[in-house]
Amino acid sequence: MKAGIVTPGQKDSARLIEMDMPVISSGQALVRLLELGIDGTDIEINRGEYGETPPDKDFIILGHEAVGQIENPGTTELGKGDFVVPMVRRPDDCVNCQRGQLDMCLVGNYRECGIKGAHGFLREYLAEDVAFLVPVPKELRNIAVLTEPTSIATKGIEQAMEFHNRSANPIDIAVVLGAGPLGLLTTALLKLHDYNIYTLDVVPRSSVKAQLVESVGANYVDGNVSSVVSLADKIGNLDLIMEATGNSTVAFQAMSVLGINGVLCLMGVSTGQKPLEVNASCLNMQMVLGNKMVFGTVSSNRGHFERSVESLIHIEERWPGWLSRLITRRLTLDKFRDALDPAPDNIKTVIELT
Repeated sequence: MKAGIVTPGQKDSARLIEMDMPVISSGQALVRLLELGIDGTDIEINRGEYGETPPDKDFIILGHEAVGQIENPGTTELGKGDFVVPMVRRPDDCVNCQRGQLDMCLVGNYRECGIKGAHGFLREYLAEDVAFLVPVPKELRNIAVLTEPTSIATKGIEQAMEFHNRSANPIDIAVVLGAGPLGLLTTALLKLHDYNIYTLDVVPRSSVKAQLVESVGANYVDGNVSSVVSLADKIGNLDLIMEATGNSTVAFQAMSVLGINGVLCLMGVSTGQKPLEVNASCLNMQMVLGNKMVFGTVSSNRGHFERSVESLIHIEERWPGWLSRLITRRLTLDKFRDALDPAPDNIKTVIELT
């Protein structure tokens, strides 16, 4: 079978190789992978910024956003032809991992497919334990590749709402920073709760991203016209901010404008060594006197995946075709390297594996 691999730490090492077909063991199913979504993590790994090979390997199969179809269910309860989404993280022996909260690992010895210590899903076939395969209905087949990023947004929103519940005032105004795939999915998930949503990015109002924001009833904010630091003055107390840019400057700006009793969820990962000067005393005073909450979130567990499948169904019912518009480019497996050099106006690139 064909697989797309990289050598972590080596810039622009992405290449296609031939590998042996996987063989299933007890409790595993053979999955024919259909589609794989490319995101910023894949691009950064190919740039040599991070990534960790599986034991005794000098490469890693890329990719962690996928949908596939059961080719051979083996001894599992899955059926041949069922559609599934593979989970990304594999647990270690810490108490949280062993209780199914592998996204809340305490010691960091977990493995993440396509990222850290385990091969990913940019390949034609996968032998996987049924515990890490999440069924999806056939009507989601063409958008199920969005399940993994939706699970990240789902977890972040659930945790943010739980933190905000410490205050009696309900969430009224929610801000999403970034209109990439994660930011757009977050926008739609929040609109399912009918909050007043403002999504900010630095593309013009005529862009596809802005149109997607407004087509679900959210308000698009052009960051070139209205900056992050001006948001509170223009729209009121910011009860909830979901940061999806991975830009450390934006993250600290969000802390400074967060409203009284507000909650800020950081979903993006900042890379590099860019220094940033902040007034720490002023920021500390604002956070304490305003009862403000800032937290980070990463990865997701099976429950988040399952609830994301339900949310994708609700989004598709409420705004038919909207999710499909997030996929702006499709490439065949032999062209996957082109996906690692993103175009400025692209939202989500999907690799068609079969």
